Amino acid sequence: METTIPAAFAAAVRRDPTVPLLTFYDDATGDRAELSGATLENWVAKTANLLRDGLGSAPGDTAAVLLPPHWQAAAVLLGCWSAGVAVVAPEAPRPVEVLFTTPGRAAEAAAWPADERYATGLLPLAMPLRELPGGFADYVTEVRQHGDQFAPVQPVRPADAALGERDHAGACAAAARRAAELGVGPGDRVLIDAAAHPDPVDWLLAPLLAGASVVLCAHLDPARLAGRADSEKVTRTLG
Repeated sequence: METTIPAAFAAAVRRDPTVPLLTFYDDATGDRAELSGATLENWVAKTANLLRDGLGSAPGDTAAVLLPPHWQAAAVLLGCWSAGVAVVAPEAPRPVEVLFTTPGRAAEAAAWPADERYATGLLPLAMPLRELPGGFADYVTEVRQHGDQFAPVQPVRPADAALGERDHAGACAAAARRAAELGVGPGDRVLIDAAAHPDPVDWLLAPLLAGASVVLCAHLDPARLAGRADSEKVTRTLG
């Protein structure tokens, strides 16, 4: 088992960079986004480069990610971990170097002391925001200016802080245990109800460590479940 999240993600991409690794649906907006391993890797690299080259982030820095389950949230989380930036638990505000959120949570984010703040509307086709909350930069606009390959100055280590109180080795172990609890294994295509599984250990890390791909559904319409499971060749549904 991989003992850092970037290593687990790199292994997932290497299996086949061309096949869908994360497919996202939002039944409230009709949005669908399909990201192959290579495409998600590019977004992750751009985010890591934004942190390191754009903000001067260094291993040991911290980030607050106040985003719902979404493919952009995956890019932000994996980008932070690739750059050695630890993601703090979202429940208790604390000082961080960088914060990511949506405009709807800008007031909540004000309780977090942060050096840099980014907002995203999580819009279809990764469209930028038309109006930004005061004090925020647009994540989508800013991240696109950075390169789609990332080479860390120093590799992330298993004992480096990762998610909440867990280091990378602990986060990977917890994700592997959670995959076993959920019945997710290698080669599975897992449909996940985002509302029922908001923890990134469930919707992102467990499938990643298990060697599975994800169909992540926000505002899931039960009437569409059977047809979607068939069309996406789903092998496991987590509702």
